[in-house]
Amino acid sequence: MAGARTYDVAVIGGGVVGCALARRFTLDGARVVLLEKAADVLDGASKGNSAILHTGFDAPEGSLELQCIREGYAEYLDIHARLNLPLIRSGAMVLAWTPEELAQLPDLIAQAHLNGITDVESLTAADILRQEPALAANVLGGFRIPGESLIDPWSAAHAYLRQALDNGAMLIRQAEVLGGRRVGDLWEMETSAGTVHAALVINAAGLWGDEVDRRMTGESWFAIKPRKGQFVVYDKPAAALAGHILLPVPNKITKGVVVCRTAFGNLLVGPTAEEQEDRIHATMDRAALEALRKRGEEILPALRDHEITAIYAGLRPATEEKEYRIRADRAEGYITVGGIRSTGLSAALGIAAHVARLAGRADQPLAGPVWPRMPALSDEAQRDWRAPRNGGVICHCERVTRREIEAALSGPMAAGSMGGLKRRTRVTMGRCQGFYCSAELARLTEGRLPEPMLAGNAHDE
Repeated sequence: MAGARTYDVAVIGGGVVGCALARRFTLDGARVVLLEKAADVLDGASKGNSAILHTGFDAPEGSLELQCIREGYAEYLDIHARLNLPLIRSGAMVLAWTPEELAQLPDLIAQAHLNGITDVESLTAADILRQEPALAANVLGGFRIPGESLIDPWSAAHAYLRQALDNGAMLIRQAEVLGGRRVGDLWEMETSAGTVHAALVINAAGLWGDEVDRRMTGESWFAIKPRKGQFVVYDKPAAALAGHILLPVPNKITKGVVVCRTAFGNLLVGPTAEEQEDRIHATMDRAALEALRKRGEEILPALRDHEITAIYAGLRPATEEKEYRIRADRAEGYITVGGIRSTGLSAALGIAAHVARLAGRADQPLAGPVWPRMPALSDEAQRDWRAPRNGGVICHCERVTRREIEAALSGPMAAGSMGGLKRRTRVTMGRCQGFYCSAELARLTEGRLPEPMLAGNAHDE
């Protein structure tokens, strides 16, 4: 049971921010446990994102969000090669489609400069169409941000956690935090997996951050307002239509609908921005998805000739305030990390560094830490299907090998659900959505996942 050990740091929540926090404190020399209430990590807000590494060019000037994005961006560039993580330097274009949007471009460029992103390039309509000939001809102007890049949605978080585990951290899944109290210099936390003791507790529970605060301290100083984002994924030939990440002029509520390639070789259109009360279900709405499809075709008219491979939706843990909700009570050994909305993937490493400074611990950093190399999931990398003795390809749409599936089902971070297996390998994510490989997957996963997979049904989320 979890109560067998006492930890220096307990991180609540196995999303990308929680995984980055576990890594940071482990590398700094602390004994760390990561508590995740689901059967697998990345099962909440972090499972649905657009996989863009942002520079912070449009973040609020002087904000904590900007600081964390810039610091996280820089650290990702520094470590991605050692961890075998993707980085597709596509650049992004902010595009104006109306005279009102065109008039906002100078202010957005000025904001980028104030944020330290000085390499933005103003573009005329002719410049844009020369670089992106598949765009609709009615684009009026825009600017380019060379540093915006594509990564993949899940490998970074898995790498952060894997490095933490390889260097001594502990992962406890299906460990929902039920309550806690401060006893002397330690927190005594009751979880569904037993009692955990820790000197410092970090609440990175995402969509449940305010509820975890109430369970641990009796109150919460912020309120989660779930915001649903729906996405449409086009089949792989559509990726040739866009070289850059195509961004709209943002508004006060949302960054708007993005069109971009993915690291997996598809084309993505989304997200929507829909407020809802439900923190669990991100249901797909036909009208919203149709509006996304229509908007995508307005931006890239040739999308009318391409098939949609998949649709998905995720929830972002927005709050009543736009800024990050990070607060530390060093005397009580408790830190809340909440309200990390759509920039969490880019900012995670920066958030972890900021929280480590807030904690003010005096641990001894690890000497010579282990640096695991993650499986290559991006189409820009050398995938396992090209390598010898891989056991053969199981998922032909996404070219996932038997060896990749076996590896994902074993070790300290073994997939705990079918969704977790998909996020580790890409299996069933292609054109047939598991129709052809699900029977073999059911055989391979039999007895190895908490919930058995039924042959012919690879869809658990």
